[in-house]
Amino acid sequence: MTREPRSGVRPSGGLGPLGRRLFAAFALVALASVALLTAAALVGTDRGLSSAHQADRQRTADRVATAAADAYRAAGGWASADLSVARSVATGADVVLTVRDADAEVISDDSGSGSSDEHGMPGSGRGHQGQGAGSGPGVSAPVVVDGHTVGSVRLVFSAGSASAGRSVAWGWVAAAAVGALALALGVSWFVTRRLTAPVVRVAATARALAAGDRGARARIDAPGELGDLAHAFDAMADDVSHAEQALHRLAADVAHELRTPLASLQAGLEELRDGYTEPTPDRLASLHDQALRLGRIIDDLGELAEAESARMSLHLAEVDLNALAGAAVAERQAELRTAGLAVHTVPGPAPLPVRGDADRLHQALGNLLSNTARHCRPGDTVTVTTSSTPAEAVVEVVDTGPGIPADELPHVFDRLWRGTRSRAGGGSGIGLAVVKELVTAHGGTVTAESGPGGGTRMTLRLPRATAQGPQLVSGPDTKPRIASRANTPRGI
Repeated sequence: MTREPRSGVRPSGGLGPLGRRLFAAFALVALASVALLTAAALVGTDRGLSSAHQADRQRTADRVATAAADAYRAAGGWASADLSVARSVATGADVVLTVRDADAEVISDDSGSGSSDEHGMPGSGRGHQGQGAGSGPGVSAPVVVDGHTVGSVRLVFSAGSASAGRSVAWGWVAAAAVGALALALGVSWFVTRRLTAPVVRVAATARALAAGDRGARARIDAPGELGDLAHAFDAMADDVSHAEQALHRLAADVAHELRTPLASLQAGLEELRDGYTEPTPDRLASLHDQALRLGRIIDDLGELAEAESARMSLHLAEVDLNALAGAAVAERQAELRTAGLAVHTVPGPAPLPVRGDADRLHQALGNLLSNTARHCRPGDTVTVTTSSTPAEAVVEVVDTGPGIPADELPHVFDRLWRGTRSRAGGGSGIGLAVVKELVTAHGGTVTAESGPGGGTRMTLRLPRATAQGPQLVSGPDTKPRIASRANTPRGI
């Protein structure tokens, strides 16, 4: 069963090239199968009829032979035997009867050959001359009296008796063959349409999408793999549509983010140029802040693009997540204290090995801490905990801040998405998107939880290292490697 696409895509009602080929293949198989079965049915029917007719003939010959034996026994020989009963049985079966004695001499011949008995009297079979029944198959049977064979009877049947039954049987077989062929062609047409209609619909929808109709969907309920194909195509089309919408939102958000500092910077410079304002240190500092904001937004966008391609540029090694978390907290300590936050660390078992890029993981942890510093209130507490499960290494950043509204939680890791508090704080909505991209590139997950009473829990999970690799990257060697990438402030 298929449903019309919402966008009005109407694929052709006929069969396409693939459908015609499938139907031709099905029709050829159906024709060959029906022909083979018809031939087998005709041969089997013919042989069955022949066997049945032969059995009937033999039974008739046995009855005639029994009647002739009774006549022989009653007369004491063939000379005065009354064969009228045997002739009656033969006449009822529409056959020509010939009776011979033990020496193969003709006693009676209904074919009209003019035989006579030992007294010179013509055979009584002359009354059956011209029957015209002696043109078909013949059957013989011995005449046995008291255990001795005293003669034989031969029956010659009409040729039309077998051909009539064969004609009826062959007519039914032919009718059944025609019906089976028609049914097979009908089923082949239905199956062909059933198989090709989803493919044709998906192709038409793909052409509509390529032509710019982003609302086109196949929307097909088909069996098995065809249904999976249609659903996968619709899911891909939805993803493409969402990606385009995200790009449009990205362009609008970037334009909005850039427009405000640019407008402020432009207006301030025009005032200075036209002499409406004096270049005081405060005024120049304000313009400098706007320039820094522009630079920070551009850096954030570049960082997001770099994070999205991180899977292709990761330098993997076995690193100690405990050491990475401690280094990230140490680096962001000043930022957290400036925000008035109390910071506690609860390290897990040391070492806590994961296979990843130390710089990228340090960047992700730093962004989580910076996001916490931006949105918590002075006096709140931040606790960084590292732990492990048999399969994962876990870092949790828990704060006692105002929390995240329930309707905003599903979007906190979306690029350029900013909640109510983020917009008030002037964030760009990129930092947590960078965290998600980096963690996903390492095969891990990052989630956010927040209760109705406030407080937020950010949980980062990474697969634990399973094989011995290079020596753990930890301790004093970690900071110099990270500092080269992390010294630049990261905007959230």
